[in-house]
Amino acid sequence: MRFACLGSGSQGNAWLVESGSTRVLIDCGFAARETEARLARLGVEADSLAAILLTHEHSDHGRGAKAFSRRHGCPVWLTHGCRAMLEAVDALPGAVRMIDSHAAFAIGELEFQPFPVPHDAREPVQFRVSDGARHWGLLTDAGHVTTHMAEMLGGCHALALECNHDVDQLRQGRYPPALKARILGRYGHLDNQAAAGLLGRVAHTGLQHVVAAHLSEENNDPALARAALAGALGCESDWIDVADQQDGLEWRAIC
Repeated sequence: MRFACLGSGSQGNAWLVESGSTRVLIDCGFAARETEARLARLGVEADSLAAILLTHEHSDHGRGAKAFSRRHGCPVWLTHGCRAMLEAVDALPGAVRMIDSHAAFAIGELEFQPFPVPHDAREPVQFRVSDGARHWGLLTDAGHVTTHMAEMLGGCHALALECNHDVDQLRQGRYPPALKARILGRYGHLDNQAAAGLLGRVAHTGLQHVVAAHLSEENNDPALARAALAGALGCESDWIDVADQQDGLEWRAIC
């Protein structure tokens, strides 16, 4: 099994996960043509995707789903809440499959275990993905860490964890007070130290990859995110990967 990122941040998010002949896109937060270009950068043909999974309806995670699905005949999996929100703004793809936020489902050679997260969206989820032997955990949008989230991410061989902001940078920055309050709130985004605290709870000797994700270009710095996560593991900072907005992350294999 392997995973990659097309880009991660407030301007757009999309992740790839693959096992054997099964290739799935999690979130489609870029326009359809931009998504195609970023897939090509990773050596992936757009028509080869088995499905798109949406974590929630915010535009930086779903803006390209309708057009991409139509262009490539790719079904979109989403929760009932996400469906309702996209339908209300005429952004619902034509071919949809429903997700129960507590029930695992399979697409080809991959199993997906969704889990609910506290975020200011309608029924948001994140995913634990498995090929039967190896497990990858994705967490990009959550305001605080719940016990259930930690349980779902425990035992994973690779993790992509939201490190949205450095609290001091955000508080001292130029965002308006209402936006700062939203980000810092219990349904906003995880900061570097919150992500590090979660990592410390779920880390184990079989962990092969840790990726800092969804970094704010305004209120964070990759070095700070790396240092926080490395501190939780007691490893060198350069062992931690960062998925950035422009370049994403190249393929990472889980052995």
